Amino acid sequence: MKKPFAWLAALLASAFIAGTAAAAGGSSFPLDRFPLEKLTEQPALQNGAKLFVNYCLNCHGASAMRYNRLRDIGLSEDQIRRHLMFASDKVGEPMKVAIRASDAKEWLGALPPDLSVIARARASPDGSGSDWLYTYLRAYYRDGTRSTGWNNALFENVGMPHVLWPMQGSRGATIEDVRESRDPKTGKSEGFVRTTVSFDPQGYRTEATDKVTGGYPQAGKTIKLGKPEGGGISPADYDAQVADLVAFITYMSDPSAGTRVRLGAWVLMFLAVFTVFAWNLNRVYWKDVK
Repeated sequence: MKKPFAWLAALLASAFIAGTAAAAGGSSFPLDRFPLEKLTEQPALQNGAKLFVNYCLNCHGASAMRYNRLRDIGLSEDQIRRHLMFASDKVGEPMKVAIRASDAKEWLGALPPDLSVIARARASPDGSGSDWLYTYLRAYYRDGTRSTGWNNALFENVGMPHVLWPMQGSRGATIEDVRESRDPKTGKSEGFVRTTVSFDPQGYRTEATDKVTGGYPQAGKTIKLGKPEGGGISPADYDAQVADLVAFITYMSDPSAGTRVRLGAWVLMFLAVFTVFAWNLNRVYWKDVK
């Protein structure tokens, strides 16, 4: 009888270690919370579909999502054909990427990932996949040392440029990296050194290093983003646009989620009523049993 318990203990320990490792592997940049109410707002989902087709579908496909599923968010087939179908001919076709795979490999080095289930794939102990996407699309900053001219506080050295920059504008960032300095010969600690790298809104880089004095310093990296400049819309409006886009990407990862939630409410109501009748029936059957 000891072996099953030992096996169960080992399984629980493995799960704990895996969860701890996943948490440790999370990004040091904090995730912002995605506004969940967007998932139930049809205008937000429709606007998100428009943004996805115009800004994402040029490079990223959504092969598990078909255009006709957009009827579930209140769009007619005529609206889908006239405003959203640029890379397909039939409403029943999947949302194929506009760029050819051979061109993507030549221009970008690899075909950009499919976004059908990216909202699920990016879930972590730090937050949901929607939280990750919402933060990622709002965490770009100018970096003139990168070939694209952009970098991202959440996804360091990301290969994707900031495709939404005409709306948000450009901004700089300040990166502080605190590390323990050791003597190369003796290995003895010489205290902590802080390296500060700054990027202005045009991407120009400056760097300064100083010794950390006082307090109880800890090794680590922090990134502070500057205020966006030159955007076509206000920061609040940009956040709203990103939330709409993320809402649609989240919807794509599980189009039937809303239906299941609504159906689940009716099922729970039925079970509650059925429980009352079942309890009374049981009482009638067993009332004469001593």
